Amino acid sequence: MPADMNDYFKRNPNGGGSKPRPPGLAPDFFKNFGGKGIAVYIAIAVIALLIFARPFVIINSGEVGILATLGKYQETPLNPGFHIIAPFIQAVIVQDTKTRVVNYSASESLADRRGINEREMIKVLDSRGLEVSVELTVQYALRSESAPAAIASLGLNWEDKMINPAVRDVVRSVIGAYAAEELPQRRNDIATAIEMSLKETIGKIGGDPIELRGVQLRGIVLPPKIRDQIEQVQLARQEAERSLNMVKQAEQEALRKAAEAKGLADAMRIQSQGIADRTRIEADAQAKANALIAASLTSNLLVLRQIEVQGKFNEALQANKDAKLFLTPGGAVPNIWVDTKDAQRASSAASSAK
Repeated sequence: MPADMNDYFKRNPNGGGSKPRPPGLAPDFFKNFGGKGIAVYIAIAVIALLIFARPFVIINSGEVGILATLGKYQETPLNPGFHIIAPFIQAVIVQDTKTRVVNYSASESLADRRGINEREMIKVLDSRGLEVSVELTVQYALRSESAPAAIASLGLNWEDKMINPAVRDVVRSVIGAYAAEELPQRRNDIATAIEMSLKETIGKIGGDPIELRGVQLRGIVLPPKIRDQIEQVQLARQEAERSLNMVKQAEQEALRKAAEAKGLADAMRIQSQGIADRTRIEADAQAKANALIAASLTSNLLVLRQIEVQGKFNEALQANKDAKLFLTPGGAVPNIWVDTKDAQRASSAASSAK
């Protein structure tokens, strides 16, 4: 270091600045705060309290809050919104009030999905002691107004205490009234009976905290022997129905042919009747005409007709002098004449006369 710099620090130990600060003395920054330092400390403490103690709670839609003060549940639930509580004294238990679903299924994966609880399918005995498995889906929800009382009496695992046992007991009771082979045909009746019985069972819980929203009977698994018997019965029934359909078709075909034959016979009868009617009408008309002609043939008319015929023969004789006349018996006028002008015809006529 240069000599002039050493001389400077020897003459000014503090580097030419202010005097050195004694140990333990607060920095000038805090001295300048004065009375504001306490307010800053308090604000920092309040912020830390708000962060760590959380003296408020936010309830979302589809949820309900149960306020516990020193471990005692309040009867009035906290509805969705912002609520202030006393830290370390009060706590809020948030419960979901949306529809919950529990599946009793034969699926290999029974891991709970979002909003759906998976359970093993229910195995029960029918009226004869045969084992039957039932696949079922139950939909339910926790009532907001009854949530504090339900949690107070049943605890947070109220579903395992109430829903699952109630469903299994009801299914056993309903299925046990039927024989296994009746179950497929009575499926709708069984589903209705399960839903009504389960609704009645859940309704008996104090305060009615659970709302049953639906029950779906998804499947009934029968013993192998019963399935085989039902299949055989169904095959026999299908065969009987097929035979019955064939008989009905044959009957319809016979009826169709009979109708066609009847129609043809009716047509022929109508045609014959028409011909007979036409003949009768023609005969009646001819008879009427003959009657009219006969009525018109008076004696004077007959004489006139004879005179007319005689006149025509006279004209013929004038034209043919060699004609021979033949008279009919009874004195009628001649009505046949033969021309014998030809010598061959005359000789033939003469030889015939001999």
